[in-house]
Amino acid sequence: MKIRRAIVLAGIVATSLAAAAFAQDAGQFPSRNVHIVVPNAAGGGLDFFARLVGQKLSDRLGRPVVVENRPGANGNIAAGQVTKAAPDGHTLLLGSIGMLTVNPVVVANLTYDSQRDFVPISMVAKFPLILVVNAKAPVRSVPELVAYAKANPDKANAAASGPIFQVVQKMFEQRTGTKFEYIAFRANSEAMLALMRGDALMSLTDVGPATGPLQDGRVRALAVTSPQRLASHPDVPTMAEQGFKDMTVEFWTGLLAPAKTPPAIVKRLEDEIRAIVQLPDVVEKLASHQTYPAGSSSAEFAKVIARELAQWAEVAKRGNIKIQ
Repeated sequence: MKIRRAIVLAGIVATSLAAAAFAQDAGQFPSRNVHIVVPNAAGGGLDFFARLVGQKLSDRLGRPVVVENRPGANGNIAAGQVTKAAPDGHTLLLGSIGMLTVNPVVVANLTYDSQRDFVPISMVAKFPLILVVNAKAPVRSVPELVAYAKANPDKANAAASGPIFQVVQKMFEQRTGTKFEYIAFRANSEAMLALMRGDALMSLTDVGPATGPLQDGRVRALAVTSPQRLASHPDVPTMAEQGFKDMTVEFWTGLLAPAKTPPAIVKRLEDEIRAIVQLPDVVEKLASHQTYPAGSSSAEFAKVIARELAQWAEVAKRGNIKIQ
């Protein structure tokens, strides 16, 4: 009996010491440079968000925030670095919808688990997609595109880049009862070139690559996938306005920490990020990239990841999408 009490007491003491150590760590955070690991090369993809937030975070934490670009291997390289880092808030991952909720259900041999290996901190930004067609295509609305694709299956093809866009395209087909030949490119800017040449009929893409071709009149916008119309394209209706409420899709990016990072540190970082993304100059810079601030709580971010993992898994399974 005495031995059992001693074991229980030892466990209580160990737990109390661990909690005290975590509290001390949180109180001293940050004690050195903070690193944000990005699964893209410098100047592309998520790099803009990391550097925008990183500079503001550095100012608020009083420590340098270093952006580390670790592209390649479908996010495995960046994820591997973060999962192996000490869970103390000094090494963070800037993840995206593709890396965290699409790759896990369509890409083979990933070395990370979105829910097991990370703790969400806060979403940084959101951005919708825009459905564009070749300017000479005989369609001016989503219902017309659907009807045209069904009547002309040999002319129904779609261009975009990356697993996430392929899965979204498959969702569009499943929601509209259509079938498009998917043409994969290395970048959505290349997909826009194919669209302008007439090599592709449509593309569901992020707004940035489509903006120039839209202004030049070389492509035509049929819809945006956001819940509301975009301020930058107020004349383009939403999918929901055209009868496709289940095609509301928003891409996002956000910060995560290694699993087992102390809750107090996660909360500190969450509060900082939520404040940063609402700063007027940050909102303005996000808008210049056709994005807008998110600033979710850690719990909200976790729910988004769980919900979208299930959503994209269903789409990928029905569409038999698997990428090596």
